[in-house]
Amino acid sequence: MLSPVVKPRLKPLAFLAAAGLAGLGGCGFSPLYGQSGENSVAARLDTVDVANIPERTGQELRLSLQTDLHIAGAPTEQRYSLVVTYSIASASIGEQEDTSYTRQRSTALARWTLTPIGQPAVHLAEGIATSEDALNIIDQQYFAQTLETGTVNQQLANQMAAQITSQIAAYFKTHPAA
Repeated sequence: MLSPVVKPRLKPLAFLAAAGLAGLGGCGFSPLYGQSGENSVAARLDTVDVANIPERTGQELRLSLQTDLHIAGAPTEQRYSLVVTYSIASASIGEQEDTSYTRQRSTALARWTLTPIGQPAVHLAEGIATSEDALNIIDQQYFAQTLETGTVNQQLANQMAAQITSQIAAYFKTHPAA
């Protein structure tokens, strides 16, 4: 329950929030996934086939992309092919006096290209996604560090998939006839 002091302060904020939301319609704002039907962004995302990505981390990214792109499950029709080049670089940080390190930073980079199925030379859209994560490595047993590295790689894959999906959705929103 809100205190009597806080309650009066929220009324102007609620009014400003409502006015701001009402003003979005006048500026041409439309939700990315707002349209429904066969040509909606969500329906078009469902027609993207994700090509194989090498290595374990690549397969994690591919699975995350399939989860994000195929909201309705496995695609019934594949119209587009998504090719992704994925890499993760790690750097040790937090050097101590004995030259050991306390933290490891992982930076993921993905370059992607969207093409029509059967026409790999035609690039409809392409982009780059990046993400960073880190883990503590001081005084960890081997299995604990291995588990934490796996968790970091999965988090990177999820973040990269979200970025790539958003970029492709933005392309579909701005190119409805593609």
